[in-house]
Amino acid sequence: MRPGYDESPLNPVPAVVWALVLPMIACEVVFGLAQLGLAGGGTPGAGLAMRQLAAERTAYIPEMVLQLWQMRALVLDQSWRILTYSFIHMSLTHAIFVIVFCLALGNLIANQFRAWAVIALFFGSAIGGALIYTLFAGLFPQFRFQPLIGGYPAVYGFVGAFTFLLWTRLGQQNANRMRAFSLIGMLLAFQLIFGIIFQSGNTTWIAEVAGFITGFLLSFVLIPGGVARVLRQIRQR
Repeated sequence: MRPGYDESPLNPVPAVVWALVLPMIACEVVFGLAQLGLAGGGTPGAGLAMRQLAAERTAYIPEMVLQLWQMRALVLDQSWRILTYSFIHMSLTHAIFVIVFCLALGNLIANQFRAWAVIALFFGSAIGGALIYTLFAGLFPQFRFQPLIGGYPAVYGFVGAFTFLLWTRLGQQNANRMRAFSLIGMLLAFQLIFGIIFQSGNTTWIAEVAGFITGFLLSFVLIPGGVARVLRQIRQR
């Protein structure tokens, strides 16, 4: 066989990205089997109840965090919600979009970031998105801030990392760096239109934008050599 003709036309997705999406896929498989009556007690249609229960147990609830903050209390058995909310979704369609974006963007950024940095980007963006979302909930108590459920804030962190890579490459080419933000601009425009039509009053977009910003900023230190570069710039100042 001629050299190069035995190569796969698709780039294999790195194991670290699969490690992030496989829990999402496993949950959807369980919900699907329960909906068919093959899991969850064998009752057909149990998948919806199982999904709702899982969402209630894993969702990140900003009001609860604010109440605990006011009480100066720390409930350890609820603190994991800031990590787990990214893996449960409100519908199969919701999960498919997150999984596809995570695989596509994760595959792109994993070529430039180490495996541990990809994990840090995912969870760091999820945590950053949730904390900034909570801050907004505290600043604007007159609005209702829905619980966070699903991996969009973390995926938007991947968008932020991808934007950072484009931003860096355009800078090296002395091109207009603002072009790097075209992807997030299109996503936000689509989300705005979708939100106006189908999700009036939805505030979770705040966490998603915060996830993007967190992912973009984390990339400065998570990119190989980033910490040394940042420290060098601080010393120069």
